[in-house]
Amino acid sequence: MADDNELPRATRRALMIGAASASAIVSIRPALAQTSASVMNCEIPVPDPGKAGSYIAPDGTLVAPGTAGAFPPPGVKYKAEDVKRALNGGTLPGADYERSRAYTNYIRRLQSGTAGFTCFASLQMPRG
Repeated sequence: MADDNELPRATRRALMIGAASASAIVSIRPALAQTSASVMNCEIPVPDPGKAGSYIAPDGTLVAPGTAGAFPPPGVKYKAEDVKRALNGGTLPGADYERSRAYTNYIRRLQSGTAGFTCFASLQMPRG
């Protein structure tokens, strides 16, 4: 049988562990919410600034300026929130349907090392 001094000590320890766990949950949730908010505020340039003179073909590839059927760059960076909406069937701000499809196809083709890639990749992460 347990000593009378051991029972209160075990109860006290359990309460301390519970309090520490609750504290961790309270401090982690706001951090996750802040991260989610910052992801939706990141921006994606179309195209990458290193290729600023290129046009965007309907399939999202970069082509020479004046290429038939290609679109000039929009001249703005798109916020992740706008890109997410466009990827789900909407259009990007200031762009008609065809132009928006070309720009979102470009964004889908982004690769590591390209401006906007991290922002686009963060849109692909599931949110909890």
